[in-house]
Amino acid sequence: MLGSTCFEHWSLKGAKLKTVFVIGAGPAGMFAAQKIAQGGHEVIILNRDIKPGGLAEYGIYPTKDKMKIGLRKQFAKVLSLPNVHYFGHVQVSSQAAVTIDDLRQFSPAAIVFAVGAQGTKKLGLPGETAKGVYAAKDFVYSYNLLPPFTAHDFSTGKRVAIIGMGNVMVDIARWLMIDTPQKTAEEVIVVARRGPFEAKFDKKEFDYIEEFLDRQAFDEELRRIQPQLASVGQDISKLAQETFPVLAKPTAEHPQCKPRLRFRFLCSPQAIHGDTSGRIDRLTVTENVLSERDGNIACKATDRTADLEVDTMIFAIGDVADPAVGLPYHRDSYVINPDQSDPKRAAYELFDPRTCKVLEGMYAVGWARKASDGLVGIARHDAEVGAVHVLEYLKTAPESHVPASQIEDWLRGKGLQIVTKPDLECLGRAEDQEAKQRGVLWFKYAEDEAMLAAIAAEKAKAVTV
Repeated sequence: MLGSTCFEHWSLKGAKLKTVFVIGAGPAGMFAAQKIAQGGHEVIILNRDIKPGGLAEYGIYPTKDKMKIGLRKQFAKVLSLPNVHYFGHVQVSSQAAVTIDDLRQFSPAAIVFAVGAQGTKKLGLPGETAKGVYAAKDFVYSYNLLPPFTAHDFSTGKRVAIIGMGNVMVDIARWLMIDTPQKTAEEVIVVARRGPFEAKFDKKEFDYIEEFLDRQAFDEELRRIQPQLASVGQDISKLAQETFPVLAKPTAEHPQCKPRLRFRFLCSPQAIHGDTSGRIDRLTVTENVLSERDGNIACKATDRTADLEVDTMIFAIGDVADPAVGLPYHRDSYVINPDQSDPKRAAYELFDPRTCKVLEGMYAVGWARKASDGLVGIARHDAEVGAVHVLEYLKTAPESHVPASQIEDWLRGKGLQIVTKPDLECLGRAEDQEAKQRGVLWFKYAEDEAMLAAIAAEKAKAVTV
């Protein structure tokens, strides 16, 4: 790792610094920044949130403390590099105070976008704007205490439909049935477009919620879809071995006091119906059939429908890039260089289809490049591979040194309450003190204003000491 002594020695050689902006401070942004900084360049991170971490901080399940603490330590090491600068509470967007054009006026050597997949994937269903209908990302952000989602209404009722069958579904079901303070859910219904063999969740993750599975209802559901599974050569007797190990355990009567977890396979949402208050009270689903072609299983909608009585619905079907950032956008993602002469390099370069030219020195990494692809480890790998291409580009890029102090003054001149590396240390101390006073393992402020006030209070303490 590049320490201060090493950095000073490199600087004294007379080489001119090249400055790279990294937009976003999730795993992809942090590890890309680290790689570029270790390559001898100066990195300025601009992050929408006050805290760094992104999905590592606000997407991982709240009780996975060991994982979160480990990642925080890694991110702290990145921020400890003297040639890495951090400005949090700064949104870069065509709709915000800071735009991409603003940043380009500083002529950085390169800009790396690690903004994640902050857009919401929608299906365009009738009634999609009803109360009680949420995107999984937003719902997860809320219970993980990310402002401003903590201030939004994410109330849930007794019968919750979760659309999708991956690890995010498992996390949300776990929260609803085990950890949410409200404890309102009596039944969680997983609506899956495909069959049980196509489940995408990790078996170890499902262990958290398998006790809630209504085995009788699950067996009935399997009998309903058995002809469809058999038509493509799927054998229900192998389900316990492949995707649902819980089926190998003895069936027990479901306790009346526990919420019930049910599955509705081979169904896709068709329409959302609301009650007189505007809240969802019924979901119409289209029944699907399976087909096999060249060894691949596909599903196709039929004209058969069914209604599910639910008062909450959560889409857990992945996310998309946010078009508001201001990058060229097409089909839910930013436009990547289509050049096939060097596809590995081109896969990280941003491209303007209007001019048919690469956006010089502009790159995307992590979920900003490929939405909802993998977890922290994959995001890190993708960022580091992308950073290698950035470093190669920097070898011949024009000299460009943008002092971090200049960026800080410019941001403050826009009236932004930015958060710097020393500020993060103040916030960390404040939250640690709150945790000790409350007798809990950890504490998070749930509003930006509270975090900014805590930072100011810690600074005031330092002045009076």
